[in-house]
Parts: sequence; C-alpha cells; structure tokens
Amino acid sequence: MQRPRIKNILADGNAGQQVTVCGWVRTKRESKGIAFIALSDGSTQDTLQLVIPEASPAFQALIHCNTGAAVRACGILKESPAQGQRFEVEVSAIEIFGDADPVSYPLQKKGHTLEFLREISHLRPRTNTFGAVFRVRNILAEAVHEFFQSRGFVWVHTPIITASDCEGAGDLFTVTSFDMGKLPGSNNDVDFSQDFFGKRAYLTVSGQLEAEFLAMSLGDVYTFGPTFRAENSNTSRHLSEFWMIEPEMAFADLKDDTRLAEEFFRFLCRRTLEKGESEISFLEKFYKNTSVAELKDLSEKAFVHITYTDAVKELERSKEKFEFPVKWGLDLQSEHERYLTDKVFKGPVIVTDYPKDFKAFYMRMNDDGKTVAAMDVLVPKVGEIIGGSQREERLEVLKDRMLQSGIPFENMEWYLDLRRFGSAPHAGFGLGFERLVQYITGMHNIRDVIPCPRAPQLIKF
Repeated sequence: MQRPRIKNILADGNAGQQVTVCGWVRTKRESKGIAFIALSDGSTQDTLQLVIPEASPAFQALIHCNTGAAVRACGILKESPAQGQRFEVEVSAIEIFGDADPVSYPLQKKGHTLEFLREISHLRPRTNTFGAVFRVRNILAEAVHEFFQSRGFVWVHTPIITASDCEGAGDLFTVTSFDMGKLPGSNNDVDFSQDFFGKRAYLTVSGQLEAEFLAMSLGDVYTFGPTFRAENSNTSRHLSEFWMIEPEMAFADLKDDTRLAEEFFRFLCRRTLEKGESEISFLEKFYKNTSVAELKDLSEKAFVHITYTDAVKELERSKEKFEFPVKWGLDLQSEHERYLTDKVFKGPVIVTDYPKDFKAFYMRMNDDGKTVAAMDVLVPKVGEIIGGSQREERLEVLKDRMLQSGIPFENMEWYLDLRRFGSAPHAGFGLGFERLVQYITGMHNIRDVIPCPRAPQLIKF
C-alpha cells in the first residue's frame, strides 16, 4: 500500500495534485453541510486537514470517522485558506480501516495528564506530546550512528547476557533456566553449576568491558544497545531497562575522551534542531522545560573544563547551603553539579580527576595515587549526563585496584589478558540514551521517553 507521508505532502506537495493519505483521526467537526477532519499519520507534528463537502460520496462515511479511527482518504490537494496550514485535501473518497468507539476510546479529549497516559502507554504515541518525544528519540538514535560512523568507529554488539558485573555494584537481574519452584541446592546457596550456562549469568548493566577487548583489536568502537539494572528505585530518572551508548577508543587518553564527549554532545543538539525543531518548539510551548534557544546555545558553546579538586573549591567558597556536604573525597551530588553549571559557569562543564575511592576499579590511577583519570560531563538543570575515563592499562595496578574493590580474578582473567598481551592506553565513556532524550525533550519523568518503561512493579507488555 503505497502512500505519501503527511510530512512530505506539507513540505513538497503541489496544489491540484491527487493524493491518497492514510492515518488516524485526531478530531472531526461538522458545520453547515461540510465536515473537517484533522488527520495524523505520525510522520510529523502537524495534522493534515481533510475537507468533506456534504455533496461528496465520502460524506456518508463520516459516521464511522470518530476520533482514533484509522482511515484512507483520496482527494485533491488545495491551498488552505485557514491560517497555520499550507494545504488541505478536498476528499472524494474515504475508507474506514478501523473505527474507534467514541464512548470507550480513552483519547477523546485534550489535556490528559502524563500520569494517566502512562497507564495507556500502548495508545499514548498518538498524542502530540508522545509523537514529538518519540520522533526526537528517533532523530537522536540516527544521529548517534551518524556521528560515530563518520569518525571511523565500528558499531559492535556486546552481549546482553553476561557473567560479569561491570560496575561491581550488584543490583543485577539473574538469567536462569531453572524452575523457580525446584531450585537445586539450599534456599540461600543455589547451585548454578547445574544451570544453563554452568555458572551464574546476568542481564548486562554495561557493554564497556567487552567493548574494551573489541577496541584492542578494531581500534575505535561503540556500543548502542539495551542494558538492565535491578535497582529498587522509583525516581523520575531511573529505569530498570534502558539503552546505553558506549564508545571505546584505543591509543587514547583522558583528553581524547573529553574531546570526543564534548563534540558528541554538541553534535546531538545540533542534529535535533536541524531535524526536529517543530517537535522541540511544541515541547517548549507546552512543558517549558526545554527550548530551541537552549539547544542552539549548547550546540555552539565550548565546555568549561575543571578538576574535581577545583570544583570542590568553587563549591566551598560559594557559601551556598547545600543539602549534602561538600568536602574533598565525597562524590558530587546533583545539587552540586547543577550549581556549577547553572550558577558558577552558566553552561556545560566537564569535571575530571576524581578521587579513586568512589570510582570504578578500571579507571586509570593518576600519578598522585589519590585520583583517577575520570571525567563527568555536566549540563544545566540536570547535572551529570556522561561519565567516562581513561582505562587502567597497567596489569599490576589494575590487579591492585581489583583487590581493593573486592573484584575476584576468577571471572576476569580474560580482562586481565588485555593487559598481558599488547596492552595500550584506551579510554571511553557511557551515555544513557533515555537520560539524553529526557534532557533534550525536557520531559520530567524518564518513563515518558521510552515506549515501554520498565521499573519496580511496572511491566505491562
């Protein structure tokens, strides 16, 4: 079934041409022997107005053209006399694919709360808000690949099922073929040697470790895929299933890492404006948490670079009353990060060289013995959005860090092999894709930027 998209008709159509459009009825109104239908096909923020005169054979089908109905309409494209729309279609024939009961269809009126729409997440993409959000998500996903592919990175597919806990923080989902009612071993000590893989397996929290061995062969690589965390968190910034973007570069240090992260973020902002300005304008108008002007500024502004030590000094001299204490050796909290971006530097900031005690075991130890070559990218109103580091390429130093962090060598010999055989400096970072979409669109809750959100006590499909 060939059909032009409404987006293309509104941009490139010619008055007088015959068109056939398919979509879902947004609204229908009748007045003085003529009917008007606003039709959406999901390709654009705009609807196409269908005009059905009473004399048209299509007029008889209007009884089934209720809000939510799926239809195909044929007619002549005409210049629209109404403001705010370039074209309309004078309909000669209309076909109803699927009606929608006007009594039970839940999207009959405007002004539904986002909380209500989460309860009908299978229908919410038909609204203006979620149509805009998911089109922006698509633009950003395409831009991720465009950025890395244009720079010679290889897209690699790291495993979803893994034996490794990359962060060493627990809160992983276990993957098993066991009958849950007949677990081998005692209740507190399950014998995973009898399981499908012969050992305990998890859903991955990160593809970074596997990306490292691929970078040690292919040079520059990136992952872009689903990751999982079983953390019992119900905040507006956490999901149990989310997508991660993780580039890894061979023969690279922390400066290379920060440079890539800065270029990447600016590129994503720029592409969003080039391809989704109407969506951002809509979200700006109705939610006021994002703006075209802010994204334009982010796409052009150079990031401030500052060490953790100097960041702490800035916070201490501010005399601001923070909820969490500011002290060298303590991790920066969101309120500290936002103060740096919103009040001190009034723009994005990259903080580097954090104390080793609260950073991951794989981050490269600095010469001072107290800090690691880590970096966080902070953006206004949110705080951290990207986290990365130069990786520890020295075998003995890495082993010491693993011992200090309680990481057993048993399942990580392959990781240590990368330091035994042709070790090289390398670096990378991680960006949670939903956090990115949330920031760009200005949506308050991260559950509103993914089609099927997964969180504690929340799984519908």
